[in-house]
Amino acid sequence: MSARSLPARALALFGTASVAALLLVGCVAQPTPVPTSTGDPSPDPSTATPDPSHSASPEASADIEMPASCEDIYSAGMLALLEEQNPPLNDPGVTMHATQVVTALEIIESGAPTLRCSWGVPSEVGLATNVTVVDASQAALVREALSTEGFTCADDEAGTRCARSGEDEIAAFGETHHLHGNGWVATRWINFDPPGYTDDVVATLWG
Repeated sequence: MSARSLPARALALFGTASVAALLLVGCVAQPTPVPTSTGDPSPDPSTATPDPSHSASPEASADIEMPASCEDIYSAGMLALLEEQNPPLNDPGVTMHATQVVTALEIIESGAPTLRCSWGVPSEVGLATNVTVVDASQAALVREALSTEGFTCADDEAGTRCARSGEDEIAAFGETHHLHGNGWVATRWINFDPPGYTDDVVATLWG
């Protein structure tokens, strides 16, 4: 099955309203966008640092257990940063997908066990993350789809990391995916790309 990207602007927003419409509403004070980054560099020590005790290692199991809640996918430092900079967690009005890659969405919608976590209110600032348990064939399909869609991917002992980002006249946006064993972490962000975000989730889940 060939991968098909949804239009870049179609799912890059929260809810069904366009960014322009959301900007016109102006009724909710939006969080100040955090400077974006590419490739999840290490977080600034003054903000959040992944717990060293959770550092992923080659000896760690390749498989994960599905977390009980969204709070369980972050270190204490990252959770505090997110709660401070772009609350709330899982606002019911936020409908943003964690990926725009149709093949990836189809795997999630087929019933693969998934925990979805979002940060922010319906606006042009926020992110959504899925933690999904996949089998080997599903993981292979995700990797193939991401490569076909132009993601930059790299493999090491900790798994496969794929990312892409972009910017238009309204927003900076991007996606990062991490696959290892039976685990797949997908994150899409708009104007809110906390430094070290994916690294922190990976270290917490696989540590």
